[in-house]
Amino acid sequence: MADLVFFTGPMDCGKSTLALQMDYTQSSHERVGQLFTRFDRAGAAVITSRIGLSQPAIEAGDDFDFWEHVVGHLTSGGRLDYLICDETQFFVPDQIDQLARIVDDLGIDVFAFGILSDFRTEMFPGSRRLVELADRVEQLQVQPLCWCGARATHNARTINGVMVVEGSQVVVGDVAGSHTDDVPTVRYEVLCRKHHRQQLTKARSGQELHPDQLPFENQEK
Repeated sequence: MADLVFFTGPMDCGKSTLALQMDYTQSSHERVGQLFTRFDRAGAAVITSRIGLSQPAIEAGDDFDFWEHVVGHLTSGGRLDYLICDETQFFVPDQIDQLARIVDDLGIDVFAFGILSDFRTEMFPGSRRLVELADRVEQLQVQPLCWCGARATHNARTINGVMVVEGSQVVVGDVAGSHTDDVPTVRYEVLCRKHHRQQLTKARSGQELHPDQLPFENQEK
């Protein structure tokens, strides 16, 4: 029986690394697969990990139809045993339904990798649909840490060093290039829930004390 498996966790927990490792493991057992991604930090049509691994992949834009692609590949004489789908939080819900249909009707395994929620702590539509349809949802065991040392659970977006909680859900950051006045520098950081709520990033932690850090009111002595 084929499976639709969703591997998830916050940023920096090794999702893309595992996706590439999964492809290596599957292919080393003479299984044939294809890799897909969307909005990788390094650009289009590639899966990259923060530890330096990378592989070419098919860029799955909003109009990309997984069902038509796979059926076309098979009917032209190709073989497919599995699909590796990275950055699936950026896939549209219809594409997740197509992946589920590929598993059920064609018997092809689909291994999906992505984060659950955005910088506003709201679930991505693609991730929500994966949770609804996946045969299994696997939480990655590598646990990133907040700057304070606690387990990081939330993704934060900073623009020119300042954490933001409003804006477009999809903005690619952590890319090479220097800041200019016309092109702001977008970065992402993982935080524990407490410091995400306080908007207290690593940079800010050494500069000022947020009032929510104190569980009591300041009193004059």
